[in-house]
Amino acid sequence: MIDFEFDAARSLVVIRPQSRLQAGDFDTLANAVDPQIEAAGSLAGIIIDAPSFPGWADFAALIRHFRFVRDHQKRVKKVAVVTDSPIGDLAEHLASHFMSAQIRHFPGGHLESARQWIAGGS
Repeated sequence: MIDFEFDAARSLVVIRPQSRLQAGDFDTLANAVDPQIEAAGSLAGIIIDAPSFPGWADFAALIRHFRFVRDHQKRVKKVAVVTDSPIGDLAEHLASHFMSAQIRHFPGGHLESARQWIAGGS
């Protein structure tokens, strides 16, 4: 399950995984962000705020996650991963080869730094 907060004024989504990710989580997320993407043409950014990575509930959830990334990656300018998990560094380096969005890893607890980066600040 994921919890998310959509800030339409900043064109920003903060995603907080609460437990193992389910396939339906990505459908719910897409239903929330797709209207904004259609209206504005893109999202300024997505922040994944996860002290640790909970993993996926099953293979279907993993596939749906990859499809969500594939379907949205060209319409999201920046992705910030806020975590102390080693997956943060992996996401920054590996995903940058497959996504057009800029990706940056922030240590856990640095949500405001991630927001500033997406907004264009340092």
